[in-house]
Amino acid sequence: MLIQQDLGREYYSLGRDEVLGRIAARKAELADKLLILCHHYQQQDLFQFADLTGDSLKLSREAAQISDREFLIFCGVHFMAEAADILAASHQKVMLPHLHAGCPMADMATTGAVEQAYKELLLAGIMADEKDMVPVTYVNSSAAIKAFVGEREGSVCTSSNGEKVLQWALKKGEKVFFFPDEHLGRNSAAALGVPDEQVLLWRRGEVLGGHSVEDLQQAKILLWDGYCEVHMRFLPEHISQWKIKEPDINIIVHPECPRDVVSIADQYGSTEAIIAAVAASKPGSKWAVGTEINLVERLAMQHPDKEIHLLAPTTCQCTTMDCNQPVYLLWLLDNLAAGKVKNQITVSPEIAANAKKALEQMLAI
Repeated sequence: MLIQQDLGREYYSLGRDEVLGRIAARKAELADKLLILCHHYQQQDLFQFADLTGDSLKLSREAAQISDREFLIFCGVHFMAEAADILAASHQKVMLPHLHAGCPMADMATTGAVEQAYKELLLAGIMADEKDMVPVTYVNSSAAIKAFVGEREGSVCTSSNGEKVLQWALKKGEKVFFFPDEHLGRNSAAALGVPDEQVLLWRRGEVLGGHSVEDLQQAKILLWDGYCEVHMRFLPEHISQWKIKEPDINIIVHPECPRDVVSIADQYGSTEAIIAAVAASKPGSKWAVGTEINLVERLAMQHPDKEIHLLAPTTCQCTTMDCNQPVYLLWLLDNLAAGKVKNQITVSPEIAANAKKALEQMLAI
């Protein structure tokens, strides 16, 4: 279990301006050795210090191309730092500002639970061997799950290419097991025209996922019952309320939102797709965006000529991402300046090799 190192007493008395000023100074001091990566959902006080910004896989891939930087600080969550370590050069060290910055959805699919599901499917005769069930995992998963998928010749997918990867998997095998996000899987299946009755939700902890052998035999796609706690907060009534209030508003949501939300939105797409859609729209256009609040507020700040709102009436924040407070970034940088590497995230060579297979399969697709 990862345990967050405690800050020294001297950090607790620092005010916001002093923390930000010291971060800027340390970053300048370590510039030749350091690369700071920030996910779009990070708060602005951290985001302003980023050398690279983007979604999780994009950041990891771009960072891997800058091999002259020894220290990679990933202002994101644990699975993102794992991906960065998998793709980084051997001399590079990946760190998280706070070790409790995790992803509840990624944690919903453990290798033990997924392996047990495969055993049950084999014993029940749903598949003759494991190659009959093609595994696909969303990039928002642990390195161990990516390795499980790589070992079984499956693929990683992202929120932007889920449909394409799912289509590949359906052509490759009799059935597809998609984890950990039920909603990305269901929305991708719907976009491909897979009938609802051929898509089953595998409920964790229930024998055969809560289904009969007959139903499982008829299914084409099994969805792990994982979900994003942030995107689950967006509801169909939020869309209808906005349309009543502002008939000309554009509703755009992330595919981690439930199917009943995605199906009635004007548009849906990955974080990068949402950013691109808003940026390309005409001045004066109105938007209600169904994704994490920090990104929505940043879009509003970057596009003052447009009217941009959060789709939900209440704040939808990724609280684990928010563990990465500026003072923890300062603490990391101070330690690096003193020759100490803290909060390093490492993936074992065996897991990294198999996880990389799944990532490379996605790129091949």
